[in-house]
Amino acid sequence: MTTQSYAQQLLSLLSRTSFKLGQFKLSSGGTSDYYIDCRTTTLHAEGGRLTGHAILELLEQHGIQAEAVGGLTMGADPIVSNVATASAWRAQQRPGSPLLHGFLVRKAEKAHGTGRRIEGFCREGSRVIIVDDVCTTGASTIAALEAAREAGMIVAAVVCIVEREEAHGRPAVDGAAAGAPFLRLFTATQVRAEHIRQLESARA
Repeated sequence: MTTQSYAQQLLSLLSRTSFKLGQFKLSSGGTSDYYIDCRTTTLHAEGGRLTGHAILELLEQHGIQAEAVGGLTMGADPIVSNVATASAWRAQQRPGSPLLHGFLVRKAEKAHGTGRRIEGFCREGSRVIIVDDVCTTGASTIAALEAAREAGMIVAAVVCIVEREEAHGRPAVDGAAAGAPFLRLFTATQVRAEHIRQLESARA
């Protein structure tokens, strides 16, 4: 029996718990006949574990190394924690595996205290991964990317769980990333197909 990869297991859970068919208004202002709420999966106990390891698998496949992972609150929050925790688990299992610390980017600077926009790891010159749950227009991904660069960090890659394959999403992120690869775990088409397969299997 072949053991499924973390990504394959995640796709199965994501398609079951986060994908819905219907009529929905998107944050971009457009409408869609489906909606993907990744947070129901990334905040799920098993879903969170799979998310962290699946993203680490993806980074390893592409030979990308970094010191930290971060993104715009709040879609990126559980992803960041899950990846950081998974990296610590791997370092215990495989001594020498890199640790990825976490940081979160506020939508605006705090008006009190230190006034920081980035919470957590923030070290000038460090290589970091920017993560997001669903990429539609790429606006939240780009906001986090720009904040990290303004803080002096080097963006090694951009990763999203699901790319909706909108006409302007990937080109916008690619343009802002300026050479840093934009990777995805799944396309919306893949999630939709798995969701429908599960429905048909349940009816069979």
